[in-house]
Amino acid sequence: MTIEQEPLFSAQNFARLQSIMQMKAVKAGHNLFGEGDAADKLYYIKQGQVRITKAADNGRILTLYQHVRGDMFGQIDPFRDSVHAFNAVVMEEGEIGIMKQKDLEELLMQHGDLAIEFMKWMGLMHRMTQMKLRDLMMFGKSGALCSLLIRLSNTYGEHRDGSLFLPLNMTHSEMADMVGTTRESVNRMLNEMKKEGIIAIQDGYILIHNLDYLRERCHCECCPQEICRM
Repeated sequence: MTIEQEPLFSAQNFARLQSIMQMKAVKAGHNLFGEGDAADKLYYIKQGQVRITKAADNGRILTLYQHVRGDMFGQIDPFRDSVHAFNAVVMEEGEIGIMKQKDLEELLMQHGDLAIEFMKWMGLMHRMTQMKLRDLMMFGKSGALCSLLIRLSNTYGEHRDGSLFLPLNMTHSEMADMVGTTRESVNRMLNEMKKEGIIAIQDGYILIHNLDYLRERCHCECCPQEICRM
C-alpha cells in the first residue's frame, strides 16, 4: 500500500505533503542516508526503489525494507532530534521527494487531521518492523524465508494458472541478506521446496505453487497486505 491510498493519507493531506517536497533525481547506488546521520527528513519515492539495511557487528548486512514507487520512509521523530539507525541505498534510478523535519512539523501543527494520519503511518511502519523481526527471530531461517516469499508475492506477485509468479531476478545472496542467513542456506532451502513442489524456478524466477505451505511454515497471522509486504 502506498501513501496516496486510503486509509493512510487523504488526497488533501497527501497534497499538503507534496507541497513541502523537494524533488531530487537519484541514481542507483546513491546513499540517501547512513547509520548515525541526522534523521531530520522524510523521503517519498516518486520513481525508483530504495533498500533499507542494517549492518551487524559481524559485518553482515540485513535488508529490512525494499521501498518502491509511492512509499514514504524515514526515521524522523517529530519535535525532537534523532539519528538514523539504518542505511538507505537507491537500487533503481528514479526521483525522490524530500521533506524537511521543520516543514513537516509546521504542517502537523497547522492541520490536525494530517497529524492523525501521520500517526497512523508511523504506527503502520512500526508494526511492519515488529512483524519482520518476529519472522526473523521466532521460526528459524526456514520460517523467515517462507515469510519473505509471502511478502514478495504480496508486493510483486502475478497470478499465473493458480500459482504466483515473482517477476524479480533476485539472487540468493540478496535473499540471504533479507532473512539473516547465508547464500548457501537459502540455496538449500529453495531446493528442498522445489523437490516438494512448493515452488518452481523458471529462468531464475520463482513461481509459488503452494502458498498455504509457506503460511503454515512461518505461522502466518494473515496480516493485511499493507503490513505483509516488502
